[in-house]
Amino acid sequence: MDSDSLFRLDGKHAVVTGGGTGIGNAIAHALHAAGARITVAGRRTDVLRQAAEKLGDATVFTWDLSAIDEIDAAASRLATTAGAPDIVVNAAFWRARQPAAAVTPAVWRATVDTGLAAPFFVARAFAPAMCERGWGRILNIASLQSRLAFTGGIVYGAAKGGVAQLTRAMAAEWSRHGVNANAIAPGFFPTAMTAPLFDDAATAAALGARTAIGRNGELRDLHGAAVFLCAPASDYITGQMLFVDGGFTVT
Repeated sequence: MDSDSLFRLDGKHAVVTGGGTGIGNAIAHALHAAGARITVAGRRTDVLRQAAEKLGDATVFTWDLSAIDEIDAAASRLATTAGAPDIVVNAAFWRARQPAAAVTPAVWRATVDTGLAAPFFVARAFAPAMCERGWGRILNIASLQSRLAFTGGIVYGAAKGGVAQLTRAMAAEWSRHGVNANAIAPGFFPTAMTAPLFDDAATAAALGARTAIGRNGELRDLHGAAVFLCAPASDYITGQMLFVDGGFTVT
């Protein structure tokens, strides 16, 4: 296999939950540039349509990932209308920045259902068809908080810590059938979710200074890792969590 084909996704169909904005959208663009056909999925149809227009030929699938009991039925509809995916990117998330004392059962359920339960049930819905074809990729979005703890992020951290172990368990479950599961753990990137941090110039600068590279991430910094973990180049890599954090976790 030549070096170019190692990183090509021609003929592959990638479903990206949370693909309308932020990290999910950046990954959708990266996989599309590598030749994949994209379906962007999420709750806000208008946002998904705007994202699909910028991608050029993406499919839009409105999907509330917090409705855990409905995931199997929704996945079946998606496969029927858009085609069964070869690649699943679990990027949808909901979070609240709250200290432990402020966390309610509703906040806990919403965060953990969307951030941990949904990636499992979405992957499980599509994995059998991938296993039958003998090839597939599951790419989860972990976090710095899969390893580190930050004040005000107790529920988010619990969910993202779970994503790290979920990724390993997915690999153990499906990789013998050609379906590899890995995760990207991003550092600090400017998205709607991190706007409160980046709106404060001093805070943003301090976070960038804590990295080995000396700056915060730009969404384009995720492109290479995402394509690598979804492409044939990573055929012998599974159950891993790749920190794309500029060295934040090593300083």
